[in-house]
Amino acid sequence: MILLASLALAVPTARAQSYPAKPLRLIVPFSAGGSSDVLARGVAKQLGEQVGEPVVVENRAGAGGMIALEFVAKAPADGYTLLFGTIGTNGIGPALYKNLAFDPVKDLAPVSSLHTLPNVLLLNAGVPAKTVAELIALARAHPGQLTFASAGSGSASHLSGVLLKSATGVDILHVPYKGGGTAMPDVLSGQVSMMIETATGALSAIRSGKVRALAVTTAQRWPSLPEVPTMIEAGVPGFEITSWTGLFVPAATPVPIVGRLNSELVKAAHDAAYQKQMVTLGVEAISSTPQEFGAFIESEVAKWGRAIRQSGARVE
Repeated sequence: MILLASLALAVPTARAQSYPAKPLRLIVPFSAGGSSDVLARGVAKQLGEQVGEPVVVENRAGAGGMIALEFVAKAPADGYTLLFGTIGTNGIGPALYKNLAFDPVKDLAPVSSLHTLPNVLLLNAGVPAKTVAELIALARAHPGQLTFASAGSGSASHLSGVLLKSATGVDILHVPYKGGGTAMPDVLSGQVSMMIETATGALSAIRSGKVRALAVTTAQRWPSLPEVPTMIEAGVPGFEITSWTGLFVPAATPVPIVGRLNSELVKAAHDAAYQKQMVTLGVEAISSTPQEFGAFIESEVAKWGRAIRQSGARVE
């Protein structure tokens, strides 16, 4: 009996020591071309180089990211199917979506945080407003005529827009897409008036001159956009949203495999070349222990649950 128990304990350890022995899949909850996709591909490249196996990005967009989350939650818990989670999918989603066929908190195991980044309020250059105050005045003068794009109902960009409406009392129309990558072209062309997008998705759009960056949503100005005021500085008290991303695996994934992935992500976050690459994308590379990340997720779900109740936000 003792021998059998010892063998049973040895199996996960041996499996972890040989892990990974084949390519990994990194599931992204949004369409290709958006900020999440860009960041995920950076992570996939760095992680693949470190572990010596390819990390293949797979986009599974739809339902505010819940399609991707369910896919990973129900995947084999062997460490070969990973989830690129975001504030929208794993912070807001569990508080927003009800009656799911899985539990987005209990059925996914946190591995490590990956990035922290601001959101930027972008306005199409054809809209006659140069500041947040002017935008609010314009929206109040023309209720329901200005529109805001999002990466999908329930996404961080959607809830950020809802909170902007709640904080300022303006009436702007939500236009959901299947990811920031599909939304941004319509913001650039003027089909949609504005969008609250991550810095990663915003920087190239701002440089194109087709949109104006009116404000960032962090408490302090962002180093990549030092000339852009915060929403608080722009006259919207208490408006602070810091976006984040992180890695998740199916809940039953063996602890040694979670530990191996975590150690690789900690190593990546301290890699000088990778850090520099992330800075050019407007984000900060970070890491955490699985326990720290799990506690953070719990606090985020609680925070967004309160925000959703207060704002009356709902899945459209």
